[in-house]
Amino acid sequence: MQTLALNEPEREVGRIVIRLSNSLQLFHTLDPAPFREKELAIEAERYIVDQAEDLPKAVPIEIVIHLAEADSSEAIAPDLAPAVAQHFLMRAHEKARELRALFKSGRRSLIVGVVILSSCFAAGWLAGLILGDGPLPNIVRESFLILGWVAIWKPSEIFLYGWPTIVEERRLFERLSAAAVVLTAVPERQQ
Repeated sequence: MQTLALNEPEREVGRIVIRLSNSLQLFHTLDPAPFREKELAIEAERYIVDQAEDLPKAVPIEIVIHLAEADSSEAIAPDLAPAVAQHFLMRAHEKARELRALFKSGRRSLIVGVVILSSCFAAGWLAGLILGDGPLPNIVRESFLILGWVAIWKPSEIFLYGWPTIVEERRLFERLSAAAVVLTAVPERQQ
């Protein structure tokens, strides 16, 4: 038997409410995968993600799906919650792979960029030694210097600015995969 404390505050939950006349509206219709592994429809995923982005990060998410009474009794309805969780878990894994690929590309770009930057510094230094002082040698030296810094632009962009967005998206998908999915039956005239 469970006892409840009278003064216990209710835990705050971020709710995302979806009203459907048919449970299949939630899923991509051309996906041949079994029901639990189906992809959500693009519009459904976008709606859920947009709503989740507006919720505080510390609040657990609850996805409330209002289904027509006729559809809520079908055999598919009990599989909705695991299917939604599986979809967002797959999306979180996709983001993790995307992050790994970005860092791999960033490491390669960094190696190439550092080699080019070092070569440009050496070429500028050599141009200064060979050509001496004057406006032309200064232009050549500065041109090599600019070329070298442009070569490390891409790895700088990746390691400074490219990855935080992907990590944030992955965390959101992980939160959504752990979200409680609540199904409610609504009389068809109230849909």
